[in-house]
Amino acid sequence: MTPRKPTVTRPAAARAASAEGGTAPKAVAAPEAAASGSATGQGGSVSQLDRTGGAVAAGKVLEFPTPRKSHRLRNILLALTAAVLVLGGVVAYAVFSPALALRTVVVEGNTLVPTPEVDAALAPLMGTSLTQITPDEVRGLLADKAPIEDVDIAAEPPSTLVVTVRERVPVAVLQNGSGFVLIDTEGRQLASVAQRDEVELPLIDGGTNAVNSQVFSSITEVLAELPVGVLSRLNNASAASVDSIRLSLSGDQRIFWGSSERSAEKARVLEAMLAMPETDPPVREFDVSTPDRPVTR
Repeated sequence: MTPRKPTVTRPAAARAASAEGGTAPKAVAAPEAAASGSATGQGGSVSQLDRTGGAVAAGKVLEFPTPRKSHRLRNILLALTAAVLVLGGVVAYAVFSPALALRTVVVEGNTLVPTPEVDAALAPLMGTSLTQITPDEVRGLLADKAPIEDVDIAAEPPSTLVVTVRERVPVAVLQNGSGFVLIDTEGRQLASVAQRDEVELPLIDGGTNAVNSQVFSSITEVLAELPVGVLSRLNNASAASVDSIRLSLSGDQRIFWGSSERSAEKARVLEAMLAMPETDPPVREFDVSTPDRPVTR
């Protein structure tokens, strides 16, 4: 008896394909479906990058996380702090560095105050950084020097300070015992001279007490208006009253000024009259008390 072959049951699709004379296609699971199924089996879904031959598919961009705002702010603060510290160090070096300590003082513009006196007065500044020395500090140290009206300073690193002195202008001479003193328009004594002819300025009668007279300010007001060329030719200045100011020139010539009013006009007229050619006989007096109608005698 011939053994019976077992019956094999094929799927309907296979049977249909067989009936049509073809071969049934093999089922191939798509990677996406497999991955989805695997992930679903674990209770979640995970997206996967599509890959073609192991490379990132075209059109896909990988984005990296940007730094948080707090990190950027911290970096800015650190940079600012570093800059401030560096600047502070530079300033501290400039202010306190011994490399900028004062060692030399150069004095300019002084004629009435001797340079050694200025150097001695500024000695307390030696060793001080040039950046710490102020004009007011220098003025304070020179405040007792009557001829000095003001000063300017300029630092010349590494260790030199240039002090430019602006002095008051003397306009007359007063006799003081056996000597003489130079005074300005306010009667301030600026300097002493041993001989009268050491300076080309007029002598005001009355000695040092003349500064207390009622006519003193009127006389100095007149002298302040005179050009240097005229002032240097004067020998004497006096006044019996504020309306009778008289000046004397070398060569026994006199000037009747009158009051101190319109002194600027009188000064211009007098300068023009003195520039005229000499006459015969020579002029003995120039009267400019009325500048509109000057008179010579």
